[in-house]
Amino acid sequence: MRYPATLAFALFGIALCLFNSTGYDPHNVFLFMFSVPIWFVELFTDIHRVNVWSMYALTVASYVLIGYLVDLGIHRVRTKKQA
Repeated sequence: MRYPATLAFALFGIALCLFNSTGYDPHNVFLFMFSVPIWFVELFTDIHRVNVWSMYALTVASYVLIGYLVDLGIHRVRTKKQA
């Protein structure tokens, strides 16, 4: 099984974190909109108390997981059609 969606989602997560860390997103708008772990952190604690590097790592990891689940779903649909 190939993993094109996993790679695409991982690259998106890395690009999102790099965009935020370079300072082009000064108010963290894009990071807060597209980072799934930050959504949950905002529910339970103040976002300013959390290490930003751990949020970057969790963001990339969550996008890799989402991409893997997409690839797994595509693989299951394709194998179901062939059987």
